[in-house]
Amino acid sequence: MDEALRRELVAMADEDQATRARLAADGSLFDGYHPEMRAVHDGNAARLAEIIASRGWPGRSVAGEDGSRAAWMILQHAIAQPDFQRRCLVLLQDAASRGEVPCVEVAMLEDRIRVFEGRPQRYGTQYDWDDRGELSPHPIEDAEHVDERREALGLPPMEENTRRMREGAAQDGEMPRVDRETRRGAFLRWAISVGWRRPPTP
Repeated sequence: MDEALRRELVAMADEDQATRARLAADGSLFDGYHPEMRAVHDGNAARLAEIIASRGWPGRSVAGEDGSRAAWMILQHAIAQPDFQRRCLVLLQDAASRGEVPCVEVAMLEDRIRVFEGRPQRYGTQYDWDDRGELSPHPIEDAEHVDERREALGLPPMEENTRRMREGAAQDGEMPRVDRETRRGAFLRWAISVGWRRPPTP
């Protein structure tokens, strides 16, 4: 195991979480994609890309359990880097097949990519605020069997998970400041600008 790499990845993830907590505390985190948060995400993603180019995906045997988890979190938060996330999904799938990362990390990244591309997710891991102001999962493909897929990954049933998500959001004081349609419009413009979606044809 590379202890220096492990420490670097954990420090990068810690910076991400500290920035998020600070911006959440003053409410500014929830007004679209905060530029300071994006700067942290983009910087971490650039460094992770360098690490991958020289070492491959930093799984458990290379970066330890917490370093590998930190690398996945950095990747999961690289939301303005669609090509990077898509490319790394393949790397994660290979790493999971070798026991280097847990399969749930692959599932969560796949769900995130699908949602950003405008497709239904498979495992119900991605949430957004609904019209009633509650956190609800994005549309799910074959929703009737989602709990079976989640159980195979060691995830709780959707109903239980949704309850936990809503309780956590309430405890943290998370709540969007603008209505759903305004947020949806802003999200679509952002998704087009970074390459997740194609511009509408005239």
